[in-house]
Amino acid sequence: MHLELRNVSKAFPTKKGTILALKEINMHVETGELICVVGASGSGKSTLLRLVAGLDFPTTGVIEVDGSTVIGPGPDRGMVFQHYTLYPWMTVKKNVEFGLRLQGFNKAERTERVAEYLNVVGLSKFAAAYPKELSGGMKQRVAIARALVCEPKVLLMDEPFGALDVQTKETMQQFLLKVWQRTGTSIMMITHDVAEAVFLAQRVYVLTTHPGTVRQEFSIDLPAQRTYKIKTTPDFQAYQEAISELIREEAALHLEAMAMQ
Repeated sequence: MHLELRNVSKAFPTKKGTILALKEINMHVETGELICVVGASGSGKSTLLRLVAGLDFPTTGVIEVDGSTVIGPGPDRGMVFQHYTLYPWMTVKKNVEFGLRLQGFNKAERTERVAEYLNVVGLSKFAAAYPKELSGGMKQRVAIARALVCEPKVLLMDEPFGALDVQTKETMQQFLLKVWQRTGTSIMMITHDVAEAVFLAQRVYVLTTHPGTVRQEFSIDLPAQRTYKIKTTPDFQAYQEAISELIREEAALHLEAMAMQ
């Protein structure tokens, strides 16, 4: 799998003129990689992911998955949002198999795949439950299973743990690493949490603010098997501080620019 963004820009027309949200973004995700994109508010992180998902289109530039240009949503890309977007009238099992139904899988295939991925996310016992009966972390596990069950080439995640409390968030980060290592799915994740990015990712892209463009790319050279103890190590803290400092600089530059207008 090879996901590539080449010179991707996105402009939005407004009553006050055109606003350039993203400018000449160049980045890539390779087979089995987990990469994170971080940046201050206004850096266009969520806009970027919408473009990759095919929910919107770049003004200029190209987005490709394995050489095919992204022209809309497709089964090669799964999507997990910050808010769970589960269908409340459907059971966990029905929610997870929804995409398989749309793709025309027969009942036996759906049943087999749903059982497999509910096992992957540790929710086999909750197949008959409804979303209202689940905790926030469990709902997000269902959303992840629903995205993975169609076996996309790359999983796109837009601040998937941003709505969770601190303890649940840490548990879900560790859970995501286990799922990623077990399935080998490539992941592109947006987050505002620098520690989360360093903990999860093999590479981190830092975006500038207004317009968003790639300020710097960090290769995270930490052990593949990561537990929370790694957050206390000098290497982890050095990555976190270097990335945080860039984001602080970008936020300050944006404030200065706003003050001069």
